[in-house]
Amino acid sequence: MSNILVAYFSASGVTAQVAQKLASVTGADLFTIEPETPYTDKDLDWHDKKSRSSLEMDNPNCRPAIRSTVADMSRYSVIFVGFPVWWYREPSIIDTFMEAYDFSGKTVIPFATSGSSPIGNSGKNMQALAPKANVAEGKRFSAGAADQTLADWASEWT
Repeated sequence: MSNILVAYFSASGVTAQVAQKLASVTGADLFTIEPETPYTDKDLDWHDKKSRSSLEMDNPNCRPAIRSTVADMSRYSVIFVGFPVWWYREPSIIDTFMEAYDFSGKTVIPFATSGSSPIGNSGKNMQALAPKANVAEGKRFSAGAADQTLADWASEWT
């Protein structure tokens, strides 16, 4: 059991790969943020303004339901939260995750995956959802992020 958690949402598997590496190099526990209703390829078609992901991201109050919960969030002091970049920010399901727990006094570090889109204001958005946490700015990684790159980055909090 660790006092570090890597929680992540992955739509295509890319974020999952980075999250698994990050958990491995930090000795963290791993938690998958899964939507109650899984996303289909059609749901993820960001070119379609009526796709589920487009509609969710167009509504700042959207909170997609999550399938399961972290068993005991109180035991973690450092939580890395990973996600793919959607519309230059965190997906709405991450907002659901941030509102589901008391992050008071905890350090939350966003990390994102994208080929080229920046992480945007995700850290600020997440801080607003967990005002009693210390939310870092976060960082974007590509799919092939090296273990050492992740370890070096995470060393500030681990």
